[in-house]
Amino acid sequence: MADLITVEDPDDPRLRDYTGLTDVELRRKREPAEGLFIAEGEKVIRRAKDAGYEMRSMLLSAKWVDVMRDVIDELPAPVYAVSPELAEQVTGYHVHRGALASMQRKPLPTATDLLQTARRVVVMESVNDHTNIGAIFRSAAALGMDAVLLSPDCADPLYRRSVKVSMGAVFSVPYARLDTWPKSLESVREAGFSLLALTPDEKARTLDEAAPHKMDRVALMLGAEGDGLSTQALVAADEWVRIPMAHGVDSLNVGAAAAVAFYAVATGRPEL
Repeated sequence: MADLITVEDPDDPRLRDYTGLTDVELRRKREPAEGLFIAEGEKVIRRAKDAGYEMRSMLLSAKWVDVMRDVIDELPAPVYAVSPELAEQVTGYHVHRGALASMQRKPLPTATDLLQTARRVVVMESVNDHTNIGAIFRSAAALGMDAVLLSPDCADPLYRRSVKVSMGAVFSVPYARLDTWPKSLESVREAGFSLLALTPDEKARTLDEAAPHKMDRVALMLGAEGDGLSTQALVAADEWVRIPMAHGVDSLNVGAAAAVAFYAVATGRPEL
């Protein structure tokens, strides 16, 4: 059973995992280095626990203690009960959901390991917006993608914002980082995958025409918001694919585009 500890000092060193959560640069460097990430909200905390992540501690406002009682009773990690005001002082923002947990990261699998059993893979290049990362993982989980591969400069899927936006879906889809870019794409191709680059370029075939759902193994490549895939990534692809646009719209947000493309990769366009 976890210890329930009331804390009234925002400088208490036991709360160190939760300090400065709005300082993106600080957290980006610190969390992977210290092997931790922050889960926010009851559902996300439970999903992290159910996915096998070890809990380091929880930070709860008083009204959430009873809600999380079964988790508190089950796990040995300390639980710090604080006022909403103190939580805001420590974290740097108003913790609307009233519950935070510091979780221990797991070692990442290798891309080679994931490619052995996967058939539908997402490959992200330079996607460094945490909201987009979270949205893409949520769609990948919901629409049946098997794994996610990240270029070396992609944002951390376990950053608090990404985890929150994904509603914990980052725990459901295995992911790995590619060592070199775009050279590592060759290993994806060697594993039997067709590399499809998603781009609004009119030279690309529509997803209907390409029919990725009929392909044996597909790696769908997504680029960052605005810039899209780099020239090097486009050259490395086996084929360019696009989502046809209407009403003069030139493209979709990468999160929305990912969801449409994942559906096409998994099942194709529904009969109308």
